[in-house]
Amino acid sequence: MSVEITRLSNGLTVATETMPTLESAALGVWVKAGARDETEREHGIAHLLEHMAFKGTTRRTARQIAEEIEDVGGELNASTSVETTAFYARVMKDDVPLALDILSDILLDSRFDEEELEREQQVVLQELGAAEDTPDDIVFDHFQQCAFESQVIGRPILGTRDSVRSFTPEDLRNYLKRHYGPDRMVVSAAGAVSHQDIVDRVSAAFGSEIASSPGGIERTPALYTGGEFREERDLSDAQMVLGFKGRPYYQRDFYSAQVLSIILGGGMSSRLFQEVRETRGLCYAISAFHWSFSDCGIFGVHAATGEEELAELAPVIVEELIRAAEGITEKEVVRARAQMRSSLLMSQESPASRAGQIARQLMFNGAIISNTELLDRLAAITAERLAGLAQTTFVDAVPTLAAIGPVSRLPSLDQLMQGGATPALSGRPRVAAANV
Repeated sequence: MSVEITRLSNGLTVATETMPTLESAALGVWVKAGARDETEREHGIAHLLEHMAFKGTTRRTARQIAEEIEDVGGELNASTSVETTAFYARVMKDDVPLALDILSDILLDSRFDEEELEREQQVVLQELGAAEDTPDDIVFDHFQQCAFESQVIGRPILGTRDSVRSFTPEDLRNYLKRHYGPDRMVVSAAGAVSHQDIVDRVSAAFGSEIASSPGGIERTPALYTGGEFREERDLSDAQMVLGFKGRPYYQRDFYSAQVLSIILGGGMSSRLFQEVRETRGLCYAISAFHWSFSDCGIFGVHAATGEEELAELAPVIVEELIRAAEGITEKEVVRARAQMRSSLLMSQESPASRAGQIARQLMFNGAIISNTELLDRLAAITAERLAGLAQTTFVDAVPTLAAIGPVSRLPSLDQLMQGGATPALSGRPRVAAANV
């Protein structure tokens, strides 16, 4: 299997990977525009636009869009992230032309009917309410807001009730016109597809109908600030996320950070799971993660525990993070590499996963990174390099903390970090307090 790439004359990139043994295909349009590309007044519009794309075109009603794809047993969906928006389909190989036709139709000819917009605004408002009622979800929103205080990249993707209610059909059209240019889009397909056939169909559907984005659209560079948020709620458990500045996609230590997150909290054999959950029984869930963006990143640990255990749990997590800077074993590195390798190769057996990987690599790296190159990068990661990364990430670093639930016994951020590190906390943002 190999990726084939064609750039159309209008700047639109088409990429495919043929998987000869499959009878199905996954395909979609990925746009390098997401919640981070909104103005202050547009907070939440990227996500609402994703919803509205399925609510009717001049050729199809919302019901016809749903029926046409499901009549052939296919699936149609979309997603919005901080930096991208994706519209994608999964169909049998004979129905690829239909899927491409529907995708081009909803992206190029959506009506944005006012009545449909009002209904979908209510749906998003319900989604906002559901998120607020799910502490293990909303704690991550507060975490990112603290990590990037008063910045677009720190805002929740869904928007606010006021912003969502304020949008008009014209607002949607203006946002789409500014950001959905061919130079910011990738059509990616994997599975039972022919590259030339996809190129010909995309060229016919998108080639003359879509214009380049007007002018250069530059994002405001992200600045990690760190900070603290606590919300006392009457819940049976507490949700806590502790984090630090991470690495962006392009930086040398991006893959090292991924490996370090696996060693610390990537499975049942990880340090945090073994020490915090198995040995001490201080929580029922704990994991580490590393989020990367185009120019920044966050390294974090999420834990869920009871009120009684929280006071002991948080310092133990900090101790384990600091201990990583003192040394990583070769056995841990080998295990983490194996986990990353299997995850990579298993994901490539799914055409949907592969189509998304191809699109994201082209948008953020400008090229496809081969399996050989990825595995070589993993092989070059040493225990010493990981310990050095842990030193720069966790020691003498500005932390971020978000906690929701019965959190009155959770030590302050200053108290937590005094256990093993001396963080640069001067000028740290004030604690945002809330009571529900």
